[in-house]
Amino acid sequence: METMQPTITEYDGCGKCLVGVRRLSRKTESSNSPGKQLGQVLKATEDVGAHIIGWADDWEVSGATDPLTRPQLGPWLRGEMGPYDGIAGAAVDRIGRNVKDVLNTAYTIHETGQILVTADHPGVWDLNDPAQETDLLVKALGAQLEHRAIKRRVQEETERARRAGQPKNKPSYGYTFVRLTPKGKVDHVALHPVASKEIRKVARRILADQTGEITVSRECARLTREGVLTPHDLLAVSYGREPKGKPWTYQTLFQILTSEAALGYLMHGKKPVVGEDGRRMKIAPELWSAATRRALIEKTKPTQNHGDESGRTSHGLTLLAGISFCGTCGERLIVNGLKGYGCTARVRGIPSSAGCKPAPTMKISKLDAEVESWFLSEYGSGQVMRKEYDPGTGYAAQIAELEADRKRLRGDRAAGLYDAEDDAEWYRAEYAKLGQRISELRELPERPAGMRLLPTGKTVADRWDEAPDAPSRREILNEYDVRVTLFPLRAERRILITGTNVYAQDT
Repeated sequence: METMQPTITEYDGCGKCLVGVRRLSRKTESSNSPGKQLGQVLKATEDVGAHIIGWADDWEVSGATDPLTRPQLGPWLRGEMGPYDGIAGAAVDRIGRNVKDVLNTAYTIHETGQILVTADHPGVWDLNDPAQETDLLVKALGAQLEHRAIKRRVQEETERARRAGQPKNKPSYGYTFVRLTPKGKVDHVALHPVASKEIRKVARRILADQTGEITVSRECARLTREGVLTPHDLLAVSYGREPKGKPWTYQTLFQILTSEAALGYLMHGKKPVVGEDGRRMKIAPELWSAATRRALIEKTKPTQNHGDESGRTSHGLTLLAGISFCGTCGERLIVNGLKGYGCTARVRGIPSSAGCKPAPTMKISKLDAEVESWFLSEYGSGQVMRKEYDPGTGYAAQIAELEADRKRLRGDRAAGLYDAEDDAEWYRAEYAKLGQRISELRELPERPAGMRLLPTGKTVADRWDEAPDAPSRREILNEYDVRVTLFPLRAERRILITGTNVYAQDT
């Protein structure tokens, strides 16, 4: 979609230096396309002998947004962008979609001696003229009524689709809408070929971890570091827009991992939609089982010691961050200004480190090389085993879900929803089906959830070489509980490296 702007001119104080205003809730909206608005603004500006000194283009911004808070127009209205003599828009409804916002913006401009120009009105708006003031009010009211009608139609369509078990709005992360024709209706929901693999990898890594190092926050850092698109950016790319490159956040990833959307349900208000049969509507394959979701909830819940993990950050990008210590005072080493590992505990005023002098220090490259050489000689030939979370048969989770559906049906019956003869017959049939299925599941042997080890055919050295960056290699060191102690230069022993002889994991 064409959004290019013509060359702007500098502010010259002529009294008609205007800011061009364009807005769209969706850039694919053909009736008010960016190109069409561009022509309208330029024509209106030319008709009043003005010129454009800047553009305030708010794409993907709802008309219900207060103009003062819009990303591009807001700074101009708040006086943060320098001098200008007014604004020019394609129509009154591009300024705002309700009476209050339009009038507030118009009178703010009018009272500061600036001018308002829109392509749906001849010349400059003169709010001292009662007829023009009324015309502005009528156009603003029309925009508001149209906006309400659009919202009502969207809401009605959303409710219809929900009742029919059809997906609406945007897909949950890990899924994609499949359309048989471009821009056609959604035919079905499928697993996204990239996002589903990425989020399953996150879940697998978190569940398999026993070091306490692979957390939601650190997975956010890894995903950002590896350039995995966030849900917002992935959706933007699917619609042909440029990604903004924002980092993953704790709340976003935590919500994806623990939401019932991963079980393939149709969602509304963060809860599965319940159909007329009293059961949750499933519209897509599972990313993982209900048992795995419960395990993720348990593994990612805040701990008593750490509280909400969303406030915790990664150890950093160096290999030995968080696992290297001072041989004199025992405090963790940090990266100092000389691009080396060093102890600064005494300088930072830690009482127990008052006697840490001289403080040990060593270049990052040198200490990293020493640790790498030691680690590969100690463990490099070992076979890598992949630790995988086995959710078990999951029958207990299925029984719990069916019992919840049956309880919901009983509640509806108690409320009088199935008193009619036909409804009562349907109720008895559905209730019997649920009971029979629960009985069948209870007869099946339950395999409990747990961890299992699978050979990968790789050595530890292979995995080390394949690790893309220092934090990934630090995860490997953590699996072996590697700890590095650095002593001062004149000490009897310069470096002490220890580790636990355990299997490696390919997570």
